Amino acid sequence: MTDLSSTSLKKPRILAILHQEGSVTGRVGMHLERMGYHIVTCRPALGEPLPETLEQYAGAVMFGGPMSANDPDDFIKREIDWMDVPLRENKPFFGICLGAQILSKHLGGHVTGHEREEVEIGYYPIRPTNEGAQLIDWPGHVYQWHREGFTLPTDATLLATGEQYPNQAYRYGENAWGVQFHSEVNHWMMNRWTTKAWRRFTLPGAQSRQEHLEGRIRHDPPVRKWLEDFLHLWIGNAGKTG
Repeated sequence: MTDLSSTSLKKPRILAILHQEGSVTGRVGMHLERMGYHIVTCRPALGEPLPETLEQYAGAVMFGGPMSANDPDDFIKREIDWMDVPLRENKPFFGICLGAQILSKHLGGHVTGHEREEVEIGYYPIRPTNEGAQLIDWPGHVYQWHREGFTLPTDATLLATGEQYPNQAYRYGENAWGVQFHSEVNHWMMNRWTTKAWRRFTLPGAQSRQEHLEGRIRHDPPVRKWLEDFLHLWIGNAGKTG
């Protein structure tokens, strides 16, 4: 887990759970820092322990990764069990892709691939449900990078849906949210992902690297606006929330 400087100790902290050594928090971390928060990273896959309580944190974000919520690795099991901490303490939690799938699994949902083995890698359309539209304005297309989806947990509220993967965003209780898509991806991250993982473009339903880059020009401004609005809805500016 990252060290805390004397300056950062004065700011409310957000726990960022990452899944690879080179993973970054992208635009989520950037926006939260602008909102007055200090980001503390934790990488359970590398042996870093998750905190037993979020008393010292304003909230937590669990990011995505190439692994599956169904993998038998000990750290995946620990993350699924750890979901009880933010839920029990009613702390703001935001799960992205794998993070949303882990939350769903903790709540009794299932994580599975598409029945026709189709993936979403690139920009794909989503639409808000009535409940989602009442909360926030949603982009028409979002950036995706996944080959599995999640079922909607019991008592969760579906906020946005898609064609290949119908469950795209949901809310559970007062403070737990999950999204299948990657609004945190900035231009640098997209270049890195599309360069290192180019073999995935051959999977059924995946878009080419050129489509990714062209899609960013067309679709990213509404995604960026959605993320800014969502983070204020989720946790608000530092000093205004507990």
